[in-house]
Amino acid sequence: MKITTQKRQPKPAWLRKRLPTGPAYENVRAMIKKGALHTVCQEAKCPNQWECFSHKTATFLILGDRCTRTCGFCAVTHGPDGSLDREEPQRVAEAAAALELQYVVVTSVTRDDLPDGGAAVFADTITQLRRRIRNVKVEVLIPDFGGSRSALEDVLAAKPDVLNHNLETVSRLYPTVRPEAVYARSLQLLETAARLAPSIPTKSGLMLGLGENEDEIERALSDLLTVGCKMLTLGQYLQPTKAHLPVQAYIEPEQFDRWKKRALAAGFEQVASGPFVRSSYQAHTLYAERE
Repeated sequence: MKITTQKRQPKPAWLRKRLPTGPAYENVRAMIKKGALHTVCQEAKCPNQWECFSHKTATFLILGDRCTRTCGFCAVTHGPDGSLDREEPQRVAEAAAALELQYVVVTSVTRDDLPDGGAAVFADTITQLRRRIRNVKVEVLIPDFGGSRSALEDVLAAKPDVLNHNLETVSRLYPTVRPEAVYARSLQLLETAARLAPSIPTKSGLMLGLGENEDEIERALSDLLTVGCKMLTLGQYLQPTKAHLPVQAYIEPEQFDRWKKRALAAGFEQVASGPFVRSSYQAHTLYAERE
């Protein structure tokens, strides 16, 4: 995958945020460091990390902090060393309990070097969270596990409250944006999950601003609905470093509002859509809309 370095476009006014800090923010940072844990907030340079940490929320990143894939949009470091930390699920649960979380989001780097893609660690993390926190809700944002049905079954058997897997972008852009992923494989994962565990809602998300057009977005939304996905997030792609794919367009907030209305009208039941929306941003709020 070749990425052409170019001067970044200046961010429009609606993408400028005040960065909240304070005791709660520092407490979360200190707890993550003390537990030798990782968060996707930090590793992926999420623009919401200051806000989320300040509200005592974080998306835990398991299976280490290095990924086997080289997606053109992602700031997570590549090249895992193959080691697995079997105590990681317990430490995640302890940190979530210390933060008094009642809704926990767990995601991971992609680990194509592991036979099950890390599915067993996902399952153990869900189990440890339920043991440690009474009535906790757990959302998992999983990789595609290389298309392994047995790996997906292992995660579903642990009964997460939401199973999230992002398409990330439209089919045409996969070779550039997600060169080691397969659009149809991601759809198949969501379809299989909905069929095997219909009581567990499936969720997916798209980044806008990578060069997609409206017809392609419509097609992606239709594909998600066809495989039973009813929870959706839409957010603005932001270039994390000069080495990553450049932003092709900044989508105005009003356009995100229009996409939300269109998605709901098409059949999605819960939709979060906005420049700063990420797949796990205020995930508890989106889940609460189901109840």
